[in-house]
Amino acid sequence: MSSCPMPPPALKDCPRVAVDLKGELEGFKTSNLKNADTHEKIVLPSAEDVAAEKTEKALIDGIEQFDQTKLKHTETHEKNLLPDNEVVQQEKLHQNLLDRVEHFDKSTMKHAMTTEKNVLPDPEVIQQEKGKQELFSGIENFDTSKLKHAETCEKNPLPTKEVIDQEKSA
Repeated sequence: MSSCPMPPPALKDCPRVAVDLKGELEGFKTSNLKNADTHEKIVLPSAEDVAAEKTEKALIDGIEQFDQTKLKHTETHEKNLLPDNEVVQQEKLHQNLLDRVEHFDKSTMKHAMTTEKNVLPDPEVIQQEKGKQELFSGIENFDTSKLKHAETCEKNPLPTKEVIDQEKSA
């Protein structure tokens, strides 16, 4: 690096300020500004925050300074439960079926034409239904004014002495 200072830029290379803005800047009076008080705010942690930090630091220090020689040795048994043979076979069968369905060759299929059949009832069945409908309509539309009044007389004859004697002897 050279110790020679850079020469200042030429006046023609400096940026120009607009004339009206230059006039406003030169005529500006600082006495027109309002006085404002500045307050510096320093937020200190509350007593609860300090206490929480202290307990956290105490816990971390306790963990770092823990004496591992106080621990007892224990044996751990790792169990790896593998599925039995039946479950493995079922999974293989299921996976095999899915693979066959996914990779099925549709070109081996034969084209089938479907015919829709609309089975109509026989004339005999139609005649039976018409007869039932005529019967129902005759019952529903029956004119009760055409009926004649009739009195019913109920007769309950008592058995004779001879009939009673026959029944007793039998």
